[in-house]
Amino acid sequence: MACSSFLCFAFTAVLMASCLSAPAAGDKEQEQLLRRATALSFGEGYTQLFGDSNLALHGGGKRVHISLDERTGAGFASRDAYLHGFFSARIKLPADHTAGVVVAFYVSSPAPLLRCMSNGDVYERTHDELDFEFLGNVRGREWRVQTNVYGNGSTAAGREERYGLWFDPTEDLHQYAIRWSSDRIIFYVDETPIREVVRTESMGAQFPSKPMSLYATIWDGSSWATSGGRYKVDYKYAPYVAEFTDLTLRGCATTGDTPACPDGGGAAAMSPAQRSAMEAFWARYMTYGYCYDRLRYPAPLPECRVGAEAAAFLPSGNAKASSRRRGGRRHRPRGGADSAL
Repeated sequence: MACSSFLCFAFTAVLMASCLSAPAAGDKEQEQLLRRATALSFGEGYTQLFGDSNLALHGGGKRVHISLDERTGAGFASRDAYLHGFFSARIKLPADHTAGVVVAFYVSSPAPLLRCMSNGDVYERTHDELDFEFLGNVRGREWRVQTNVYGNGSTAAGREERYGLWFDPTEDLHQYAIRWSSDRIIFYVDETPIREVVRTESMGAQFPSKPMSLYATIWDGSSWATSGGRYKVDYKYAPYVAEFTDLTLRGCATTGDTPACPDGGGAAAMSPAQRSAMEAFWARYMTYGYCYDRLRYPAPLPECRVGAEAAAFLPSGNAKASSRRRGGRRHRPRGGADSAL
């Protein structure tokens, strides 16, 4: 979903996976990547975007708290832009009544406060985005996670997916990550790949291919984030505080459009076990998929491969089964995932 607020940002975050079996070839490459991808303190790799005192550093800059209150939200970004790479953080979300609150973690070229994972300042009309957005909810209802992919300013063709989670993201830190290469994008949550976007000829320039930076923000999304804007942020529950730690950057730092290396340390890969885990996650936790939204896209976008599973979705693209929305938090997605940590 295109963010409808001035402070729209998306987050990136998830991780690579672990399993009892020996790593496959693709997993070995990811394992080596993670060994090289060390977490940076805030002062080593990031700068504050907005929010003055609503951004606070702890543990020598290894942990960052960003908060939303009636005055402002807060956000920060990496100092460098990257062309492809692995971007990760461990995040704990605000608890209690969080309707209208949006927490985002994402990758993007140096951008103003316009888009989720975007490069709108350098590429005003042709920006790219990779979004991880956490959407707050009314008390007693779970946070939702939304991912999105935009390329070359193609906001009219949003590629949103929304999911429940198998855990409560307000109780503890969980890792979220994005692996972005020249031919695919993989989103991860706690050892499980949850989404893969493979570059196809039909996508053309709509596959993100411009340098991007890493961003994290918290902001007021009252106009759309919870039940289409029905529930607004209630500031009697403020401040809403999100915690970020283990901020990891591994990619090709760029100067202008010139990359230091072609693929951020290697092409993304997914083993059969990881793919099985991702498909199990989709079956249990996906609550909206753009490929199933027949109202918005009477003809699915070219990269969509819709099969018999479409029967589980309404014409709006929302999942029919309420069990998907409630999620069964104590059950991990079946299939496991091969070792990457």
